Amino acid sequence: FTSLCHTDVYFWEAKGQTPLFPRIFGHEAGGIVESVGEGVTHLKPGDHVLPVFTGECGNCRHCKSKESNMCDLLRINTDRGVMLSDGKTRFSINGKPIYHFVGTSTFSEYTVAHVGSVAKINPAAPLDKVCILSCGISTGLGATLNVAKPTKGSTVAIFGLGAVGLAAAEGARIAGASRIIGVDLNPNRFEEAKKFGCTEFVNPKDHNKPVQEVLAEMTNGGVDRSVE
Repeated sequence: FTSLCHTDVYFWEAKGQTPLFPRIFGHEAGGIVESVGEGVTHLKPGDHVLPVFTGECGNCRHCKSKESNMCDLLRINTDRGVMLSDGKTRFSINGKPIYHFVGTSTFSEYTVAHVGSVAKINPAAPLDKVCILSCGISTGLGATLNVAKPTKGSTVAIFGLGAVGLAAAEGARIAGASRIIGVDLNPNRFEEAKKFGCTEFVNPKDHNKPVQEVLAEMTNGGVDRSVE
């Protein structure tokens, strides 16, 4: 199972750094290991996995650091369309190469990925639900818990209540924030956001002043953390 992220659309429209075509897009997915290459020991056929576009070799200084996961070998690279091992693609049609995308290329029934770009998950997890964990959910949740780090009882503003924003709200809820203010131009998102921890909502269209001034008035000077 795979889902569509705006990043896929962005690079498909050739708005990214270096257009590279033809290529197979897709990076939010959940799948089952069909086979493994030589030397792979911690995965086996039948394992349920999430492909991840920011992989980990497990050996470089970044992988061993608690402050960063920007692996020297497997950090996201939108320009590279081939495998690291031999500089070749694993996809082709009529003898012509089709390039990889961020080491995942999940818009296909089968894909080939570096072992460090695959995370094993509980087989009981439904693949059609957990596929977005590898990008949208981890982005919002991780940004809130690992970077913003709201304290218990704090006030947090979340700008944008799409998948990433809802995950950020969930992160603020887990951290113990007492007020989680969702900001969005679409009022239809407000009810759903309550399920993820939002306690209050602001639609900038409902005010005749900048939204930051509205938030400052609501919170006696400003929020403790803000996630956009």
